Amino acid sequence: MIPAAPPESLPSLRVWQRKAMVSYHRGQSRDFLAVATPGAGKTTFALRIAYDLLADGTVDTVTVVCPTEHLKVQWSGAAARFGIQLDPAFRNSAVHSAADYHGVVLTYAQIGADPAVHRRRTLARRTLVILDEIHHAGDARSWGDGVKTAFEEAERRLALTGTPFRSDDNPIPFVDYEEYDDGAKRSRADSLYGYRDALADGVVRPVMFMAYSGQAKWRTSAGDELAVRLGEPLTKDLTSQAWRTALDPEGEWISQVIRAADRRLTSLRAAGIPDAGGLIIASDQNSARAYAGILKRVTGKSAAIVLSDDAGSSEKIAKFAVSEQEWLVAVRMVSEGVDIPRLAVGVYATNAHTPLYFAQAIGRFVRSRRPGETASVFLPSVVPLLTLAENLEQDRDHVIKPKSEHQDPELLLEQAQRVLNEGTELGGQRETLESSAELDQVIFDGGSFGLPVQSGSHEEQEYLGLPGLLTPEQIHLLLQKRQREQMSKQKGGGARTEVAERQTAEPPMTNAQRRLKLRKQLNALVGARSFSTNEPHGKIHATLRSKCGGPPSAQATIEQLEERIAEIRSW
Repeated sequence: MIPAAPPESLPSLRVWQRKAMVSYHRGQSRDFLAVATPGAGKTTFALRIAYDLLADGTVDTVTVVCPTEHLKVQWSGAAARFGIQLDPAFRNSAVHSAADYHGVVLTYAQIGADPAVHRRRTLARRTLVILDEIHHAGDARSWGDGVKTAFEEAERRLALTGTPFRSDDNPIPFVDYEEYDDGAKRSRADSLYGYRDALADGVVRPVMFMAYSGQAKWRTSAGDELAVRLGEPLTKDLTSQAWRTALDPEGEWISQVIRAADRRLTSLRAAGIPDAGGLIIASDQNSARAYAGILKRVTGKSAAIVLSDDAGSSEKIAKFAVSEQEWLVAVRMVSEGVDIPRLAVGVYATNAHTPLYFAQAIGRFVRSRRPGETASVFLPSVVPLLTLAENLEQDRDHVIKPKSEHQDPELLLEQAQRVLNEGTELGGQRETLESSAELDQVIFDGGSFGLPVQSGSHEEQEYLGLPGLLTPEQIHLLLQKRQREQMSKQKGGGARTEVAERQTAEPPMTNAQRRLKLRKQLNALVGARSFSTNEPHGKIHATLRSKCGGPPSAQATIEQLEERIAEIRSW
């Protein structure tokens, strides 16, 4: 059955989509992997390929496989714009779809439940299989084996992903891997369009990360009371506990961050993005409900709540996407593939920290609609998340490392814990005693800006009130200006700022804490210098070392770091 839409009515393609389409048709290979950053338009590209193959008779039917029930509805609606009718309600028990459909949309769970049904369907007609977010086919043996069984005889297979990397070594079906000298295997994409390329083309928005630190105090199951500063050098266990304390609805940290995020959203809506929406990503359903209650208490605003992957949730998401309601609170299902282009502010209130989950979550906020729109994501100032935020623009592949009989058991345990932590809840035998938040730094384009400022302060508001319609260059300049003003106030020795007043009441920092703070300050100054002169960061650090002496900053003493800060300020 030929698609109903005439060629002249099809959605226009972006440059990367046209190049990928030419590459696809030139190669005419059975398998094709397209890697494109979230928000770049993978769905439109895939449906154009489906249109072409149906129109020229290469295939008779289309099967789309995606991660969630909501995305089935989203795929069906997108396909209709190409004149391709896909059944989003197909069930395994039906065996066959109605004759007036061009194909079906399924979930990976459906395939894993009964791959034989879909193998028979694939054998019955020449089939194009579109595997959306193909990395999910490695989530479980039943899913991966099911996908291979169901579609190994397909006429064509088109795999799509914005994140081809995983936190484990499970191979992804129908993806080619190249073996390197060290024995590792790396996934190979037939078309690659990364976040940096999309940002340069104006296809996605730039993202500012508002990282919040603060005090966290809790009681352990043994009755011990612990108090630390979020973001300071801590063991992994203490970092995890402090992180959970910050996200606990019983503490003030999450209330203060939600209030700050709402101020940012209000600023964006008043300054050029009137329909801007916000999303709070929670770790579990209880936390999601509690965060919605906190939002109502501190802002007076009600949020739409999406707690599970069911038909009712799909309707809520679709309604929110076209409404002007300000806030949505959800658990996992809105973190991947869901298309709500007006989302511009996010609160990353979850303990998930694998690169896969983080990239998919941030992908909800980067979809560009017009030049100048920016996104702001609020998150805990903890090393795992700060590292992911700083490396957002890096392109990644899925790497399968060679197994070794002598592999470090501690490393294996850490990797296993990272996978488990991706979806864990915030429960556990601990009691939150108190928590408070402060804006620690702003991360943009891999650089860090600003000095710590207290939640609710005038200086925090200067960052929260940044205009919403800015080019990346303008964002850089404004962040540098804010940072210079902060440094000037502290250096001037006049009236003490709120930060200085607060710091006098805090216990003295350890040498490790001072060193971390100085390194952060030095890196911010180097980043500002790099932006204004186009010199690489490494060259600036090398110049400072040649003038001041000493080892790289990671091994430098407190005195050496202070000397380098004074030196670069004098330039």
